Amino acid sequence: MSTADETAPEVEATCSAKGCQAPATHQLLWNNPKLHTPDRRKVWLACEEHRGSLGDFLAARQFLRDVVPHA
Repeated sequence: MSTADETAPEVEATCSAKGCQAPATHQLLWNNPKLHTPDRRKVWLACEEHRGSLGDFLAARQFLRDVVPHA
């Protein structure tokens, strides 16, 4: 039985870089135009350290659409 006092534990969003467990500070919004409609946005989360490398990876493939802060 659930009560009003019970809450689910908050899960911290972590960076999408392989092996990184740092908290996410950015959202990299992207899509693959060969697979996704133009309005679809997929999201990779990035910490400050990996924002550049993940963004460069997506940009080199012309997938990167926007980078916004992760709230």
